[in-house]
Amino acid sequence: MSRRFILAVLVPLALALSIGACFISTAPVDSPPHHDAPVRHIDPDWTFPAESEPATPLPDFRPVIARAMPSVVSVTTERVLSGFFGPRTEYGAGSGIIIDESGYVVTNYHVVEGSQSIFVETDDGMVFTADMVGADPLSDLAVIRVDAQDLPYADWGESSSLDLGEWVIAIGNALGEGLSVTEGIVSRLNVSVNVEGNVLYDLIQTTAPIVPGNSGGPLVNMAGEVIGITSIKIVARGVEGMGFAISSDEARIIIPNLIRYGHMTYPWLGVGLYTVDPSLAAAMDLAVDSGALIVELVTDSPADAAGLREDDIIIGFGGDDIGNVGDLVRAIRRSEIGEEIEIVFVRGEETGTTSALLIERPSP
Repeated sequence: MSRRFILAVLVPLALALSIGACFISTAPVDSPPHHDAPVRHIDPDWTFPAESEPATPLPDFRPVIARAMPSVVSVTTERVLSGFFGPRTEYGAGSGIIIDESGYVVTNYHVVEGSQSIFVETDDGMVFTADMVGADPLSDLAVIRVDAQDLPYADWGESSSLDLGEWVIAIGNALGEGLSVTEGIVSRLNVSVNVEGNVLYDLIQTTAPIVPGNSGGPLVNMAGEVIGITSIKIVARGVEGMGFAISSDEARIIIPNLIRYGHMTYPWLGVGLYTVDPSLAAAMDLAVDSGALIVELVTDSPADAAGLREDDIIIGFGGDDIGNVGDLVRAIRRSEIGEEIEIVFVRGEETGTTSALLIERPSP
């Protein structure tokens, strides 16, 4: 094909593009100015209407943080692990709460589990080596201690006074980057969560963002009081705002035992349980639609000695109404080892009463 023919083809194409561009972008010079619509209703005196009521501001978190922050610490741990190429050191980060001026600090068991070394840094930058005092895997609580005096310690509140929707603040060593704060509300109370086969009871669910490193830090109310100890967050696709804290009321029972004895001693009944709800009651044709169903009974346990049987439904314990397994577990933990407790139960269509002498929970 000759060069002359190629040029002849290109020139008309160029002209076509040029014409199209001119058609889109130009208009006759003498055309009148274009308006979308006539302008009407001009009012030179118009102003924004006055607000009928002033907007309600968010609460001021600053005094709450100022009160609570000095008692919060960052916790760093070292674990020596064996590997194919020899020992290696693994570092972990968490949080803790100073609970008295002599250096006791409460944190989560999973923060310090298996640690060879524990270090604590206070809000004002002091760093201490900490010793293990006591630990309880069942509640995910532990107490460590630093060699210091006159430390600022937390004010302890009552989680039983919380209401849904109440503002709370989580403080902790998020991602190991130092202490930070997040805010949210109480979204659920008395929650039970199964964590790798261990059920944590009496948890507080909050929308306050919880990230790794917050574990062991406080959840505080608007008075700056600790009403929970941050423990876990459910992580799953599409799941947001599901962080959990161990209630301060539950921690109050366990912490003194960890300091006095190094471990928690639990009263024991000796039963495996399942919560009765309306759907289970309908499926099994049960006489009641709430309570704690005995699905396993340990031979020679206090429950066995009291005459309880599998398929009995416990509906009362020590004067407390029992609506689910969590209610019964909390009632047992509030009891004393060696205490004789009255138990109300349903067997078939009949309601009966017995008593059990609680003993110390056997070692796992």
